[in-house]
Parts: sequence; C-alpha cells; structure tokens
Amino acid sequence: MDFDEFQKFLGAKTPPPEAGKLLRALWYDATGDWTRAHQIVQAQDGKTAAAIHAYLHRKEGDLGNADYWYERSGGTRPRLPLEKEWRTLVEMLLAKTEK
Repeated sequence: MDFDEFQKFLGAKTPPPEAGKLLRALWYDATGDWTRAHQIVQAQDGKTAAAIHAYLHRKEGDLGNADYWYERSGGTRPRLPLEKEWRTLVEMLLAKTEK
C-alpha cells in the first residue's frame, strides 16, 4: 500500500485491514479520534511508537509531554506543520511494511 491508497481509507469506517497497530493509530488520529489513536500508541513500545506518541501530544498542544516522547524516540520536536509530520510518519510505516 502506498500513501495515496492509505489516504483513500480516511473516508472509510475502518482502517485498512493490513494496517499494523501504529498505522491504525495514525488513521484514527486523521479521522478525528485522537483518544483512540493515543490508546493504541500508548500500549506500544519502541522508537517509532514514541515518535507517534510525541506527534499526538504535540497535536494536543501538550508540548512538554510531546518533547519527552520526542526524546524517547531519539529525536527532537520538528518545526514542520503537523500535517507534514503526520504524512512523514505514515510514509515511514508504509515503507517498513513494504520490505
């Protein structure tokens, strides 16, 4: 699946069936269910999960919490718009599933 195909699912009632947990979290976020996205990512480990967790708290406006999670992900808070960060995260996850 590529980014355009994933984006088509944003109008669906459920995420793509082949989407892993982290990709589903980003789908829920994009479809307006921040709480569900946070619940999913909060239960995951690893740097990618931490990066998504950071993004969600940045979107929420809790920058202190976001910075904590960016640090756990091995990065820092990006200066790009939230929409671009979301797309970057989705594309990264899609690239991982293609391998």
